Amino acid sequence: MNKIKKNIAILGSTGSIGTQALEVIIKNKDKFSVEVLTANNNSELLVRQAKEFLPNFVVIANEKKYKEVSEALSTYPIKVFTGNKSIEQIVELKEIDVVLTAMVGFSGLLPTINAIKHKKNIALANKETLVVAGDIISKLVKENNVSIYPVDSEHSAIFQCLVGEFQNELEKIYLTASGGPFRTKSIEELKLVTKLQALKHPNWDMGAKITIDSASMMNKGLEAIEAKWLFDLKPKQIDIIVHPQSIIHSIVQFADGSMKAQMGLPDMKLPIQYALTYPDRIKNNFERFNFLNYPELTFEKPDLDKFKNIQIAFDAMEKGGNTACIMNAANEVVVEGFLKDKIKFLKMSEIIEKTINKTNFVARPSLNDYIESDKEARIIAEEYI
Repeated sequence: MNKIKKNIAILGSTGSIGTQALEVIIKNKDKFSVEVLTANNNSELLVRQAKEFLPNFVVIANEKKYKEVSEALSTYPIKVFTGNKSIEQIVELKEIDVVLTAMVGFSGLLPTINAIKHKKNIALANKETLVVAGDIISKLVKENNVSIYPVDSEHSAIFQCLVGEFQNELEKIYLTASGGPFRTKSIEELKLVTKLQALKHPNWDMGAKITIDSASMMNKGLEAIEAKWLFDLKPKQIDIIVHPQSIIHSIVQFADGSMKAQMGLPDMKLPIQYALTYPDRIKNNFERFNFLNYPELTFEKPDLDKFKNIQIAFDAMEKGGNTACIMNAANEVVVEGFLKDKIKFLKMSEIIEKTINKTNFVARPSLNDYIESDKEARIIAEEYI
């Protein structure tokens, strides 16, 4: 591996992906240094991270927390900024080699676009960026000759299976899904599930928003759209299979019918490390998979009657334009509504569909159209709640 350290900017350092990325970095201090840390609200953890990793810059999005963070770091050689605009601008620093976008939701879009425009390679954990504006991102990546290294375990799996195969025709991909905590529940039971039940994922340790997306299987819909843009696929080339053990992270099928799968224990640190070190694989002490502990790996079709979000996402992908942007905005609103006990679990899909039907459709959206569609869809979804 290159002996020069990579300077990393972590957007969303206090979330699940951000904290695990810092675990990877601390074990590999000879390979990485932290240039920038940003957080939305969690000022206490941001301050602790800043004191440990000594980045040159820290940004707290919530302007009310600026004084607290600034004072806590006043004796350290760290510049502190505040506001979403600062997060968007901080990625321009020439010292940054890789921007890890670990922010949740639509908020990751503008910083990612600006980072690409300033020729930064992206380790992408924010799937919503490609869901909302995949056409714009794909174009910018080509224009600026930068790379996107996927951090989502499924997309990292596809990416790993394609290394050395980029010249070969890809026939199909299979995104695997654990099925979440409600895989075996009936529709009647789903009417009564609580947020506490939804937040207990059987295999993965993730933030609240992603865990609810997993329970509703919207995460698979978002991942399908992300995969379309990352790997230049048509919707019919993307399939979803439920694999409750979460050992096979995804599969690619080539034109000759042969298939490759990437396997391992469910641990986000592995795809994070691969995105930061690509094309190298470096040693680590992560727990190793043992086949004898998993004598059976099982697969089943997702139940689209119970988990309507998958079909909603595939329909949005087929329709194109700003539909996926609308769907994403509505989903962010309903997940928050569910987490605040304002709506029931099954109501989420219903509101997303209604919001898509009511929000203005734009066939060829500009960035501004996406921003406006996001605002409009949020207002409409809130009204339905």
